[in-house]
Amino acid sequence: MWDDLQKLNTVLSQAGLYHDFMELLFTHEEQATIKKRLLIIKELLSEEKTQRQIAKDLNVSISQITRGSNELKNISPNLKQLLLEQIKKIS
Repeated sequence: MWDDLQKLNTVLSQAGLYHDFMELLFTHEEQATIKKRLLIIKELLSEEKTQRQIAKDLNVSISQITRGSNELKNISPNLKQLLLEQIKKIS
């Protein structure tokens, strides 16, 4: 399933329809949840704040921060490096 989604994302991106597809696929609430998750990952990777401070700043529960932290422990060094390079672009 993920491979199919990745292929579809590539085709839609090349056609300039990726944003439209994401709006079709995810509700506004789901989009907001994904954005918060990205911001959590960004903050955790920056290692500038405590988990409690991240939770407070993003108005999320500490358990959401913990989940993100636990998932980051399981990623490959290559993915972590790529995320560190690209995550800075997320606002």
